[in-house]
Amino acid sequence: MATDVLAVYPGTFDPMTLGHEDVVHRACQLFGRLIVAVAAGHHKKSLFTMEERIDMAREALAKYPQVSVEGFSGLVRDFVVARGGKAMVRGVRAVTDFDYEFQLAGMNRHLMPDVETVFLTPSDKYQFISSTFVREIAVLGGEVHQFVSASVQQRLMEKVRGLGRE
Repeated sequence: MATDVLAVYPGTFDPMTLGHEDVVHRACQLFGRLIVAVAAGHHKKSLFTMEERIDMAREALAKYPQVSVEGFSGLVRDFVVARGGKAMVRGVRAVTDFDYEFQLAGMNRHLMPDVETVFLTPSDKYQFISSTFVREIAVLGGEVHQFVSASVQQRLMEKVRGLGRE
């Protein structure tokens, strides 16, 4: 493990899934410190506020002492460089993810040449999970307990119940 290397795992985490948690677990085996950077998600319509997503990530990742969770807006490059990050972690589930992530890694290499992008794949049992699918299943009344931690499931069910009252 590179104990002196800080890595950043950016994403919207809306909500954080067991797949995200698995990528964090894998990254913790490689890097001494990891910041899970919760993006404002200006390009996506989020179900949860940024503060709610930060809280969920902190709850789900509390068992990892080398992990901190922070929110950010703007360019991920600015966030990574400001914190002295040397690696950016990206989870890749399938070829479609890889195509997008490969292009993003190339752009990030141009923007921050001293930061490496590391692609990590989640365990086979999590490769089909996406936050989008989890949100959709929950909103339509389906069970999501096998895709998210108990604390995330509770917040998700509360949010979905709140949507029904509007």
